[in-house]
Amino acid sequence: MLHDIFTRHWITLHSVLVVLGLGIYITGSHTLKQRRHPSAGIAWTISLVLLPYIALPLYLVFGHRKLASTRRAVKPVAQNSPQPATAQAHLATALGLGAAASFESLSVHQDGREALQSLQKLIAEAQHTLDICTFILGRDVLGDAITAQLLQRARQGLKIRLMLDGIGLYLGGHPNLKRLGAAGIQVALFVPPFRSPLRGRTNLRNHRKMALADGRWLWCGGRNLAAEYFEGDTVSVLKKPVWIDLSFDLQGAVAQHAQQRFDQDWIFATTGKAASALPALPPDAPDAPIAGQRARLVPSGPDQADDTFYTLLVSGCFTAQTRILAVTPYFVPDQTLLMALTLAARRGVAVDLVLPRQSNHRLADIARHAALRELVTAGAHIWLLPTMVHAKAVLIDQDLALVGSANLDERSLFLNYELMVAFYDRPVVQQFANWITELQSRALPYQPRPPSLRRELVEGLVRWVAFQL
Repeated sequence: MLHDIFTRHWITLHSVLVVLGLGIYITGSHTLKQRRHPSAGIAWTISLVLLPYIALPLYLVFGHRKLASTRRAVKPVAQNSPQPATAQAHLATALGLGAAASFESLSVHQDGREALQSLQKLIAEAQHTLDICTFILGRDVLGDAITAQLLQRARQGLKIRLMLDGIGLYLGGHPNLKRLGAAGIQVALFVPPFRSPLRGRTNLRNHRKMALADGRWLWCGGRNLAAEYFEGDTVSVLKKPVWIDLSFDLQGAVAQHAQQRFDQDWIFATTGKAASALPALPPDAPDAPIAGQRARLVPSGPDQADDTFYTLLVSGCFTAQTRILAVTPYFVPDQTLLMALTLAARRGVAVDLVLPRQSNHRLADIARHAALRELVTAGAHIWLLPTMVHAKAVLIDQDLALVGSANLDERSLFLNYELMVAFYDRPVVQQFANWITELQSRALPYQPRPPSLRRELVEGLVRWVAFQL
């Protein structure tokens, strides 16, 4: 009798929580225009039905994806058979990314030593302001060296702002922020997990990486400020091996655009204001001929109404005519991106993807195999390097290179704040192509094997939750 009463009460409570959870989920998704990936929508719905007492609190903490829900109307530009690069430029403008800007003195860093020398030079030669945004500031030989240089420059009177991700702070070993603050360095944490003012947005991480000197010199790419991303560390007990990574620096108007992006992120990190409340970038101007080299900043993430990098990437795959050349540490695409890549390969586009044989994220390695098998079957070529590769770049034909911080996985494409730079000049695109093809020469082709039933089940389960990881 008591058991029956308890069971009825439990079922009633469970039903109430299910209805409440689904109501909050549907209302929030509709009101906030949260355009979710289908796998995420299915995962949340099933979780709220089966385990509402666990899923509902998690949804309230992690469930919101977009902060920007409105987009500006852009008048389409009529064209007759536009070239792929031109079509990409017009699409970028339609996404609200602004016009391409000029730059000069581009340096593509060939290795970690060159990247470190460039960063240290930028810090040393900054005259008025120095702004740094990174996911991780390591408490290791590299992080300590950069910290020491920052402290020295701060004592010399340089105005320094350092923005760290709230989760990345702990992944890097928790640098001594009090010491930095005591020297006059302003430090901001981007959405700290335990005291975030943004309900439902704790899961949104700032993965952007840039250093800016006086708003005119930009250092950017995929490197965090820790030893493994530069020269490794074989001296201390940490024993961090060297990872292959990609970064670059340049000067000019593109750096000014990056400075405006940093300023907006800084306000968001320090005040919690939504992107719509931040000072807007200057109004977009129609793309016009620019003397010299040109590029466009491509920020992506919750502060953008559209999934900007993802949209440009899918569009580029559909319009590519000769090649798609990419390097990434993690490859967990959604079905649309995977279809775009496989269709490109099937219609004769040379699709080459460079990956590490084993990355630092085991789940990403497990989840990638189904997509890799499909790509190889379609005629694409997958190249595996014996060492860890952390570089992120996608080249479309000879006229577009997208280089920066975004991985080709669903967290980077849909959840993280990321920063890519789109380069449009053939000589510049070729510089990045040469860097990637040199990696190819050291890699071995991926040989797919028919998976067992158990393997397929494990891969499917990991892919199912990958979007939320």
